[in-house]
Amino acid sequence: MERISQQIMERAAKLPEGAPLAAKGLLHLGSRAAVDQALSRLQRRGQLLRAGRGLYVRPMNSRFGSRAPSVESLLESVATRTGETIVASGAASANKLGLTTQVPVRNVHLTSGPSRQLQLGKQIIELQHSPRRQLLFPHQPTGDALRALQWLGPENAESALGLLQTKLSKADFATLLQAAPMMPNWLAKLLSARGDRG
Repeated sequence: MERISQQIMERAAKLPEGAPLAAKGLLHLGSRAAVDQALSRLQRRGQLLRAGRGLYVRPMNSRFGSRAPSVESLLESVATRTGETIVASGAASANKLGLTTQVPVRNVHLTSGPSRQLQLGKQIIELQHSPRRQLLFPHQPTGDALRALQWLGPENAESALGLLQTKLSKADFATLLQAAPMMPNWLAKLLSARGDRG
């Protein structure tokens, strides 16, 4: 059993920060029960952190001690591994763009995959399955702006759109306006009207 634990740690050491180890990806080392036991043992010792069901990450060591990998590195690795799109929520996007001073209490991200929770130490990361229109332009200012506008809703979106025009590049703002056909009716109308005004 210790041999499996050692092999798991050797594999984990070669992974970049936040890259998860999946129990199913370790079955060449032994039976599922043996792999699960080894992963549990490594977690109890603090050598691995459980990030989700059958998913583990290696804590990062620094001169200040051990810490969990960054949320961004974990989500980037999960997205690469599963092929799904994962982006910040509308609330986080609105805060990032300065459209609201509210800091989201929960760490929520939108995904094209199934809804689920990941965990890094005591931090819970919620992944919420979302429609395609909320996942457009991942990791781009235009995508953040679209998610923020949808989150702000019809009451606040018009004033936010004026602010976004000063914050985004001309090219990004033009792309934002061109996304109107993919948006809910209220937002499509708002974007179309702004586009007509030039």
